[in-house]
Amino acid sequence: MVKIKGQAKPKDELEHQTVKSSQESFDYYTGNYNLDVELVKKEIGHNWDVHFREFHIGNTDIRATIIFLDGLSDKELINKHILTSLMGDFSQKDDLESLYEKGVFLQTFIKNEVLSVSDITEEYDVKQSVGKILAGMTALIIDGMPNVLMLGTVKGKSRNIEEPVSEALVRGPRLGFTETLSDNTALLRQHGENSDLSIINFQVGKRTKKELVIAYVNEIADPNLVEEVKKRIETINIDDVAESGYVEQLIEDNYLSPFTQVQNTERPDRVFAALMEGRVAILLDGTPFALIVPVTFSMLLQSPEDYYERWLPSTLIRLLRYLAATITLFAPSIYISFVSFHQGLIPTKLALSMMGTREGVPFPAIIEALIMEVAIEILREAGLRLPKPIGPTMGIVGGLVIGEAAVQAGIVSPIMVIVVALTAISSFAIPQYNAGISLRMLRFVAMFFAALFGLYGVILFFLLLCSHLVKLKSFGIPFVSPTVPYRANDWKDFMVRMPLMMMKRRPKMLHTKDSSRQD
Repeated sequence: MVKIKGQAKPKDELEHQTVKSSQESFDYYTGNYNLDVELVKKEIGHNWDVHFREFHIGNTDIRATIIFLDGLSDKELINKHILTSLMGDFSQKDDLESLYEKGVFLQTFIKNEVLSVSDITEEYDVKQSVGKILAGMTALIIDGMPNVLMLGTVKGKSRNIEEPVSEALVRGPRLGFTETLSDNTALLRQHGENSDLSIINFQVGKRTKKELVIAYVNEIADPNLVEEVKKRIETINIDDVAESGYVEQLIEDNYLSPFTQVQNTERPDRVFAALMEGRVAILLDGTPFALIVPVTFSMLLQSPEDYYERWLPSTLIRLLRYLAATITLFAPSIYISFVSFHQGLIPTKLALSMMGTREGVPFPAIIEALIMEVAIEILREAGLRLPKPIGPTMGIVGGLVIGEAAVQAGIVSPIMVIVVALTAISSFAIPQYNAGISLRMLRFVAMFFAALFGLYGVILFFLLLCSHLVKLKSFGIPFVSPTVPYRANDWKDFMVRMPLMMMKRRPKMLHTKDSSRQD
């Protein structure tokens, strides 16, 4: 071995420094090999999956240690491209003795000529380096160096890219986001060469750090919108951001509103289409659900398939969704108001038929509706939580059995079962799951208004709902735009989806840099 002059230190001095390190708190690396290793061991040495591997560099007496996490670090990469490179005989390439005496130059030599790892960074802060080790990177401590080298050896477990379960399409890409952030950003890049697509990194969480990125098209998105998103992300101050739902709740404008003001999706094509309109996307590591801001109510009733099919069938399907949303919200309340207060408005033959079916039912219409609606909601929730092979069967069979049994027992009328079934089916036609939940909650409020005031209560509820929606905003954009404020050009992609040749402008409400979508 080549002996490096001036390397060895008296044993009593090393022991004195080691004892001193246990009594003092160091935030930064000192350049003393024993002390620096002890600093890391003090932080994470008690974990069984953290490995310390000590060795000598090349054929010298220069000591070094790599620290990595079992399971998240790529051992094959560590063995072939780190240990093999550092422990090999490369002393003839340069005079290691002189390099060692110069300190930092040895580190530069190792970075540039020895290690064959693409991601290498220098870290001086002990806490920061420990966090990166626990994320899967490998730390390299070299005797005499005032810092450590962080080597990119992360090898996390991830599932294959599959079709989104919650947003299935008949026509369209069969790709969905995964739990790996790098895979998700790559899916956005794969949509086409676009140098204007900007992806900015943040770290969220006080105790558990997680990577979060915001994506936007630089030449389209409003700079004020981008700055507002950055500002709200930076104000997140919570121990752990477990899922993008945490981010959604912490950055929305009005947390008391029943309506979501941030759209979530598993589809890269939906996200990229939103970016091309001038919106901003938020992606968090560890979840396949990306967030889109700002959002309007009309977006919650739209599907990417609307743009893949021709405009006539797409328009018809979109109008059906609006009708389904109306039925979901108002069908039970209108039934209650007619039966309880306004029997005279019902056609005579239909009124006689309804009276015949309700004969013997001991409950008023509101109680009858509540029994069936609560039963349907319980069945829906049970179907979601049960294993996939039996979940759908349980929902269908349970609904049929309970409905038939309730009618036979005289608890509810057959027409009430029809109304509840139509309401439940209509709620499934809403593309966004969280939008359906909002309407399902408000349906119960509308039922109580109808039970108290009849049709006047339903109208009162509708007016209160409209006033709330008009005041509601998502990152400064009116939630019911382009209805209020009225923008005629934006109506081309509202309730009716006009031909693509006519949709030449981006939505005016987004205040984009480039308003032209096509020449």
